[in-house]
Amino acid sequence: MTEQSIIRAMTEEDVAELIGWAKAEGWNPGKADAAPFYAADRQGFLGHFVDGALVAGISCVTYGDDFSFIGLYITHPDQRGKGYGLKVWNAAMERLKGRMIGLDGVPQQQDNYASMGFAKAYETARWSGLCSFQKDERIYDVLEVDAEQLDEIAAYDAQAFPASRKAFLKAWLSPPRSAFAITREGKLAGYAVLRECEDGFKLGPLFADDEESALKLFGAASNACAGAMLHLDVPANQTSFSHILAARGFERGFETARMYKGGMPSLDMDRVFAISSLELG
Repeated sequence: MTEQSIIRAMTEEDVAELIGWAKAEGWNPGKADAAPFYAADRQGFLGHFVDGALVAGISCVTYGDDFSFIGLYITHPDQRGKGYGLKVWNAAMERLKGRMIGLDGVPQQQDNYASMGFAKAYETARWSGLCSFQKDERIYDVLEVDAEQLDEIAAYDAQAFPASRKAFLKAWLSPPRSAFAITREGKLAGYAVLRECEDGFKLGPLFADDEESALKLFGAASNACAGAMLHLDVPANQTSFSHILAARGFERGFETARMYKGGMPSLDMDRVFAISSLELG
């Protein structure tokens, strides 16, 4: 019988299956990531299907008119070595042709990505630690927010992310995730999103005007998950913030590099204390 092999856009259920593979790989995805990921771009996940079964998948999500991001690139362990992963990668790159493309590459793959035209912008490190209750009274000027504040948060987000991503944020700011914001003189000075994962919680993004505001948001998130592990992917330029995390018992884990093809975005990296996710940027 001839094998029926196709590459097509994935459904939300397919995306949930791919995230399940990420869990099995030890990537520690969020427990409710499928819906907001899919909301970012309903055509932005490609799967290679053989006889109706998913064998490889990738996210190739588009934001705005000219930015995109690649992640969640996984071939099922039972199907590796057959070329399925390369085919779905090539399909993703064809979909994103003409756009700036971002990805987060692990060290052992960075040379490979560089050979494809990706250039390193900055490195990130995963910081993980057990959350304790933060007694600092100053954190109580942090407010819990949701998608009702979408317009203001999306405008702030666009200063620290390469494109507008309102469709994603509308879902990302909604339960079961918890979102926090801080204002100064009536103006938004930072926001952060906390989500439960297979192991503890992840905080991302953590965008703020300055370290003091970032620490207040971090404190509010710590209180929301006190007693659990918290993970953040922190850019290498945030040396002072990283030292504070280390002083609080957080440990530095695996590293990635944000890489771009088709140009470099103009971002206020001083505002980026933790990226949103390794899967969608």
